[in-house]
Amino acid sequence: MRLFAAVLPPDDVARELAAEVAELRKLPGADGLRWTGRPGWHYTLAFYGEVDDDVVPELSGRLERAAHRSAPFELAVRSGGQFGHGRALWAGAAGDVPALRLLAGRAEAAARKAGIDMGEHRRYKAHLTLARSRDAVDAGPYVEALHGFAGRTWTVEELVLMRSNLPTSGVPGEQPRYEPVGRWRLGGAG
Repeated sequence: MRLFAAVLPPDDVARELAAEVAELRKLPGADGLRWTGRPGWHYTLAFYGEVDDDVVPELSGRLERAAHRSAPFELAVRSGGQFGHGRALWAGAAGDVPALRLLAGRAEAAARKAGIDMGEHRRYKAHLTLARSRDAVDAGPYVEALHGFAGRTWTVEELVLMRSNLPTSGVPGEQPRYEPVGRWRLGGAG
């Protein structure tokens, strides 16, 4: 199964972001982007790709330990940017971003210890993908519009192992479906 570790924004934060995205979608050229649906909004900590079913229990146990070693922290969706000359538009993060990076590092280490090939380590960049494009686009107006966006701060209290089910229908614009496979409280919170 195709898996990744993530932090999910709470519903009220997602609603704030949805209102901002609705405004972005009114900008010229917005129809040329593939907008990520609200169920797909998350901060990916570590992407694992295809993981054999028999590895999932080991990975889950290691993620549980990583979550237990990580204290809850404050986070907010803030501002935005682009990757690849407009190929991906994203919302950023503010708050205790170092704690988010630490959790991402622990999620990556958990996978390596479970035997998952993570490839070359790259510095973690906190982002929540809002839209993608197959071609380079001028994302400047979207990034500029996101510049002043500041969602409310919330306390991150859990690490989530997510499964990504890629579209199979061939219908243009169909979104992947995401489902939690495991959830672990940070630092024994709650």
